[in-house]
Amino acid sequence: MLQSIRDRSRSWGAKILVGAVVAALALFGIESLVGLIGNDGDDVAKVNGETITRQQLEMEVQRAIRSGQVPPEQERALRGEVLESLIGEQLMTAYAEDGGLYLSEDQIDQVIVNLSEFQDQDGRFSQELFRNRLASAGFTPVSFREALRADMVRQQLQQGVAMSDFTLDSERERLAALQRQTRSFRYHELTPEDLPEPVEVSESDIQDYYDANAEQYRRSEQVRLEYVILDREAMAESEPVSDEEIREAWEERGRDSDRRVSHIMVSFDGERSREEARARLETVRERLAEGDSFAELAEEYSDDATTAEQGGDLGFISPGFFGDAFDDAAFGIGVGQVSEIVETDNGLHLVKVTELDLPPLEEMRDELEREVALEKVDDAFNRRAQELIDESFAAEDLASVAESLDLTLRESDWVSREEASGVLGEPGVMSEAFSDDVLRDGFNSEVIELDADRRMVLRVADHREAATRPLDEVRDEVRAAVEKRKARDALLELAKSRAERLRDGDSFDADWQRVEEASRQTGETPAFILDAAFRLPSPDGDQPVYGQASNDERVVLIALEEVANGDPDEQTEAFVARMAEQLRGQAAIQALRTHLRDTAEIERY
Repeated sequence: MLQSIRDRSRSWGAKILVGAVVAALALFGIESLVGLIGNDGDDVAKVNGETITRQQLEMEVQRAIRSGQVPPEQERALRGEVLESLIGEQLMTAYAEDGGLYLSEDQIDQVIVNLSEFQDQDGRFSQELFRNRLASAGFTPVSFREALRADMVRQQLQQGVAMSDFTLDSERERLAALQRQTRSFRYHELTPEDLPEPVEVSESDIQDYYDANAEQYRRSEQVRLEYVILDREAMAESEPVSDEEIREAWEERGRDSDRRVSHIMVSFDGERSREEARARLETVRERLAEGDSFAELAEEYSDDATTAEQGGDLGFISPGFFGDAFDDAAFGIGVGQVSEIVETDNGLHLVKVTELDLPPLEEMRDELEREVALEKVDDAFNRRAQELIDESFAAEDLASVAESLDLTLRESDWVSREEASGVLGEPGVMSEAFSDDVLRDGFNSEVIELDADRRMVLRVADHREAATRPLDEVRDEVRAAVEKRKARDALLELAKSRAERLRDGDSFDADWQRVEEASRQTGETPAFILDAAFRLPSPDGDQPVYGQASNDERVVLIALEEVANGDPDEQTEAFVARMAEQLRGQAAIQALRTHLRDTAEIERY
């Protein structure tokens, strides 16, 4: 058993601890970690005579904040949670050691040498890497071993407690029977219209709810911003573009577009020389000049039997399909034009472009006009972008920058990191707004590249810390919440009353929704209704069993009509049995933690 626990510890406690060392180094640097194992700093708590230092607490708090797990404005609440976690760890460590749980030096050695963090590129333990990483993180080999030992001992304890619980065969069978059980029932949803009279909300109701739920109305740290945007597309809108420029752009698109081509191929071999082949195609060129059809000439002269009958049509081609010489001919002429004689490995060709894979000019006019305009303002945009960089860096406000560059100075409403939308919600904007240079020191931001066509500079016009919004500001929200809660409570009482009357034989008109042979995994029925239906006792005979169910939004009556044994499902039942054992193990561990807290002497400073 000890070996199993030791193996698990390699992947749990040891790796967690090493990860914490690396993360702590990245967050705080070497100096803040020196003395981590010692008792330097003010004490924040004492657990059965053993202290927890402020340094330990602050390191864990800042790690959570900087990793993004917790917003900075929740730091105060987080600090209390982290302290309670440290107290719990200390209680578990002391209990494990008092119980005689032990790891030998050889076991600690084996865990360390097998950690990938201390192995070289060949997968071998490196003494130099081990010492360097610990030293850079403020640990000595001895202090690291002690911290690792404590973490692994806690894991041993939790594994031992969890594994000490077990499930009887009769309990497994009962659990399996419950798992495959199906139930048929009806349910009816009650709405505020079912209440005999509307709920009333008093001023004291509003005040009491607000006082009890003030955290729900807490406002995040917010800023009001001034900002300017240099927009290439806005510059392009006022740039004139001629019809000739649009046509040139369309033709330029056509030069690289896939195109449909036809060809007349004349081969040369032992029966026909190259000169004879060329003379044959020169004859074709003369007839084309006289007005003969390319398609008819292809059928008459082309040696490509596959395409000759289709007028030489090769379909649409892309560059590179038939080789460089053919490409030069096909992509060097316009629609309706015929190339000079081209030689390929197959013979000599005349190539005609019959169609471009490109919409007509008129369909593309707006797109091409925008494209040409953007290209024409490109130099001016880059020049103004550099001016924006230079002027915003030197300016003590943003209004002068906007005026100098003829940009619109815009202002936002109050906005937080999490609630920004529109252009302010684009990547990088709010991180810049809440940076120290902009928020604390009052400077203009660096130029933010929103995309290829837009540049932004912002400045904080006003700032307010996170705070609970006053009742007058959120009164309507609070009233709505109180009305909703009181309506739900009233509907729940009504549901209980109607369920009692139904049990006594009364009836009433209701729009019942029927559910047949539902399992515990039935996905169509709302989970809170399904859960309540499976908690009701089985019906006795034909008489339904009545109950009610509710969540934050809905209240329903339930009439359970039938309970049946479902079909066995070994895979699902085995999974449920494993989950049940895990939950029992977790409950045992939690019970131990609760007992240790209840019997400990804990002082918080």
